[in-house]
Amino acid sequence: MRPGHGELRETTLDGTKRPWTRPRRHAARANTPHDRRGTERAGRILFINQYYWPDTASTAQHLADLAESLAERGHECHVLCGQGAYKAGSPPLPRTDFHRGVHIHRAGATSLGRKSTWRRMTDYLSFHASAARACLGLPRFDVVVTLTTPPIIGLLGTLLKTARGSRHVSWSMDLHPDASIALGRMEPGNPVVAAMRWLSDTVSRQADAVVALGPHMARLLAAKGVQPARLKQVPVWSRRDEVYPLPREGHPLRASLGLADKFVAMYSGNLGLAHTFDEFLGAARKLRHRADIVFLFVGGGPRLGEVQKAVGEEHLENIRILDYFPREQLHISLSIADVHLISMRREMTGIVVPGKLYGAMASARPCVFVGPERCESSDTIRQAECGLTISEKDVDGLTKALVTLADDPELRRKLGERGRDAFLESHEREVCCASWAELIQGMLGTKVPAQVRTFVEVAS
Repeated sequence: MRPGHGELRETTLDGTKRPWTRPRRHAARANTPHDRRGTERAGRILFINQYYWPDTASTAQHLADLAESLAERGHECHVLCGQGAYKAGSPPLPRTDFHRGVHIHRAGATSLGRKSTWRRMTDYLSFHASAARACLGLPRFDVVVTLTTPPIIGLLGTLLKTARGSRHVSWSMDLHPDASIALGRMEPGNPVVAAMRWLSDTVSRQADAVVALGPHMARLLAAKGVQPARLKQVPVWSRRDEVYPLPREGHPLRASLGLADKFVAMYSGNLGLAHTFDEFLGAARKLRHRADIVFLFVGGGPRLGEVQKAVGEEHLENIRILDYFPREQLHISLSIADVHLISMRREMTGIVVPGKLYGAMASARPCVFVGPERCESSDTIRQAECGLTISEKDVDGLTKALVTLADDPELRRKLGERGRDAFLESHEREVCCASWAELIQGMLGTKVPAQVRTFVEVAS
């Protein structure tokens, strides 16, 4: 049965079910800049990614934001994802679901986790196979949007474009196998790796549009042969209704965590291979005499063990570690910080773009970025004047920056306010999803009114 005929119910965040109501095909919220009823064609859109709501993976959260936003605008949105979760051991989710206007189709696949390469590859390959089978049972879509988890899943977009005439948009959350090659985990001369790179680049070149997260990523994609007219730039985002400033005084968690009178330098999110942490640990060693300065790591990932090892072996009592917070508590967790720490290895420039910067900006806290002088993150911080950028391996520079911020609350306030203003202007969900809405309408052959502000740019 189709939704609306009694079989599917809409799932709310608390797990309860309620009757589903079909969204109006040409409806948009009235009295807003996005009020465009009767001016655009609604389409049927399929998104393909291994993870989706209620998963907490970054790609799952951004995809949910986009799919729900387009559903609100009247489009019929479907998501094809896996039954498993980003975090290994999570119970499988229902094969079909409906949430906030989005049809969810979950394909059965392994969920072994990310602790080893063979586990990740098994999960990737099983999702490729099950997603391909699932596509056979789905209707034709006007537009197919593929993300990059797992790598080369965009091949399904290419196949649906060829077989069913769908328009294909490749949303490049990161570049594969470029990331593994840059990290030294794959050899570019290996025939299998070379074949993967050729296939990935071919999928990008044949897509009707490729969405990059910023100019440095766009330049790498252009070098792969993506035509400039098909290359768009839309950054990832945070949400003003989810992440907003909370005052330092009276914060609901600082006191309970023993941080009420501390200067908190927080790293929040995935401690991944693309990031550098030696500088943070080095600064913690140099500042262990400052009882008022605490380094707080919130999250998990393959490099969490390095932080835990340093804490245990060197007795770094100024380092605290917490697990991920639920998404609905992000405004509380991110505002624990007095300053947010962000990092990226130089060789990952343009290959990945750390999205945690935009949550930090949304929380009105200054950012300290350790990484290349020119990349999406460092460029954004300089343009917004919302923090400081430090070169890799410059432990002394990082230490000095943190001491300066710890001793100057007024500087922290000014930097944080500038970050919040820049976030609202360029990196808030509604702004970025409006850019996506314009792109989708272009795929459908119609235009949106000029008053809808867009941050989609053709790469130069």
